[in-house]
Amino acid sequence: MRGVRWRRVVSQLGRSIAVWAVSTLTMLVLAAVLPDFQLQSADGDSATRIAITAACGAGAFGVLSAVVWPLLVRLLLLVPAFVLGLLVFFLNGSLLLLALRINSSGRGAAAPETAVIVAAVMSAVASATGAALAVRDDETYRRRLHRLAARRRRSDPPCPVTPGLVFVQLDGVGHDVLRDAVRRGLMPTVARWLGEDGVRQSADRTQPQADGMPSAVDGMPSPGHRPQPTHRLTPWRTDWSSQTGASQLGILHGSTFDVPAFRWYEKDRGEVMVCNRPTSAAELQRRAMVRTGDGGLLTVDGASRGNLFSGGAGEQALVLSIATRRRARQNRSRAGYFAYFSDPAGAVRTALSFVAEVVREIGESTRARLRRQRPRVSRGGLYPFVRAFATVVERDVVVAAVMGDMLAGRTAVYADLVAYDEVAHHSGPCSRDAEKVLRRLDRSLALLHRVAEHAPRPYHVVVLSDHGQSPGETFHARYGLTLGDLVRAGCGLRVPRRAMGVPPRVQQWGSTRSGAEARAAVRAALRRPVEEKGGRRRPVRGAEPIVLASGNLGLVSFPDVPHRMTKEEIDARHPALLSTLANHPGIGFLLVRSAEHDGVVLGVHGAEIPLAGLDAEPGPLAGFGPGAADAVRRTHSFPHTADIMVNSVHDPADGAVLAFEEQIGSHGGLGGAQSHPFLLSPLELSAPAGGGAELTGAERVHRVLRRWLRELNGPQVPLTDATEEERVA
Repeated sequence: MRGVRWRRVVSQLGRSIAVWAVSTLTMLVLAAVLPDFQLQSADGDSATRIAITAACGAGAFGVLSAVVWPLLVRLLLLVPAFVLGLLVFFLNGSLLLLALRINSSGRGAAAPETAVIVAAVMSAVASATGAALAVRDDETYRRRLHRLAARRRRSDPPCPVTPGLVFVQLDGVGHDVLRDAVRRGLMPTVARWLGEDGVRQSADRTQPQADGMPSAVDGMPSPGHRPQPTHRLTPWRTDWSSQTGASQLGILHGSTFDVPAFRWYEKDRGEVMVCNRPTSAAELQRRAMVRTGDGGLLTVDGASRGNLFSGGAGEQALVLSIATRRRARQNRSRAGYFAYFSDPAGAVRTALSFVAEVVREIGESTRARLRRQRPRVSRGGLYPFVRAFATVVERDVVVAAVMGDMLAGRTAVYADLVAYDEVAHHSGPCSRDAEKVLRRLDRSLALLHRVAEHAPRPYHVVVLSDHGQSPGETFHARYGLTLGDLVRAGCGLRVPRRAMGVPPRVQQWGSTRSGAEARAAVRAALRRPVEEKGGRRRPVRGAEPIVLASGNLGLVSFPDVPHRMTKEEIDARHPALLSTLANHPGIGFLLVRSAEHDGVVLGVHGAEIPLAGLDAEPGPLAGFGPGAADAVRRTHSFPHTADIMVNSVHDPADGAVLAFEEQIGSHGGLGGAQSHPFLLSPLELSAPAGGGAELTGAERVHRVLRRWLRELNGPQVPLTDATEEERVA
């Protein structure tokens, strides 16, 4: 044992000397290249003296990075994570200037802006060298992972021997997108988990062609060695509201009741609810907890990372529903950022990647504009920075936090990675930009899988998505007017004049922004409960309708009427409105309340189908695939469903829809791949749905995840047995 310990000490000492030597050489090269970085006096020095100066400077910088940097990050925990990421360059450069000042030779000097560059390069080189030397040393790798741990437990109880569960949500990645990415080699980690047979079996269980999805996989490679699958891929179907707010609320808290869309108007409160608004997220979480009677999926020994809702977890980071809380104890999860930013090399890599992603997005959007690519939406303003945050900073911080949770032995961890959803909104679900994001997400899954091998307890990694995305141009680009314009025209109100083909900045009442999940993550990181424009004020009660958009789902409400209006009341007030909407070529169907039939679905050419008769005669819902009628009926039962629910047209041939927002990859309503996310689970866990039954609704997914926790003997809130669970579903 003593000999092994000495070998470790010698090995660590050898790696430290090697990193020091490489850092010294890097400093010499930078001094030769950068004019404002000097390692010699004004009169000149010998090569030996310059080398000694570089060695002393590199050593001092290394010691300061290891000792002072963590203390600085601890002191800056009150600074939001997003801002801390921007301060990385400044802090690292300051450490280099301090290292040169305390250099015993007294000859080193650098301009402040040059010090930032030198420090960034040296940190990256030192990190790469250390990682390369330690690649075969599992103990060193384990120690490096512990330095990235989100938080250490205050006490040190014995870690349970039962397996824990890590749930990784790939936001917006549909079942068909994942399957295609595996087949094309974009996600080798997922492909290895599934094996060739697993991919083919999953492909055979796809949705019917009426949903715009192929029924088989063609061109499947046949390698000589076929890996054995370790996971199963299961599609599931969302409710009508196919968006993160409803799906994640159902997955984490077991209820999607009364969440009709991403944004909707509540007449009894006179306010607009928006799922990515911190106050709305907190209220939705409260309502779900009251309805279900428990705290959520992660109530006992859980961690929530990068989500809209907490799931009842005690450890939280980048969680929107707590972004409005100010008390120190409630915001203690910000200490989770320390695990990532305390490593100067990792922080510098993230900062450099952030800048590179901003430049990449500007270049890609410029190229698309020069090529007159169609469909296309605006990608200017702050969007390049929002995209860079979602694809770099949020990913790195969340993955590091999950690694820390695993090494701390927590029972259940749920994390949301929003990168794909953000890029797909603006570049398209199957674009080259989106494919690059899928590759990076696969590398994150591979890293988490490797961390599980070093965790103090076994872990099962479950990967799932909350919804998919459907391609298609915007409603405005196709017809030159917004849904709000069409509603105003049907009501006989004045329609603002706009230049054809120019997207409006404000589409409906308030602001309708795309990339909602990524913006929510930015808000959580900034700890700024910034509301959407108009979100805090109450709309003036009057005759004009409020029109809101959630992807290709539109909601029309009349604020001066305290109850949900019936078709008869709407016709009496605005005789042309319903027919104008139902007969427009961009509208698929309408849902309105009816005094005679409780509720009816309206379509083109005067189609009017009662909700009770949709199974026998689907009418306008025929092209939206199985389950559409049930989804519409369930939404109709919600207390805050809008007076008129509008779903855009859907092309079953290619799965395209028309978004009422400025998005060329959208979700929120019915039609295409947006309603078909996936659940990728280890074979050690029971099958999500028995007997070939389709997994429908986020509430059902919640029960499946709870069942898995119970199977692993996790200390969770007791649920009904499996038989009753299936009966209730």
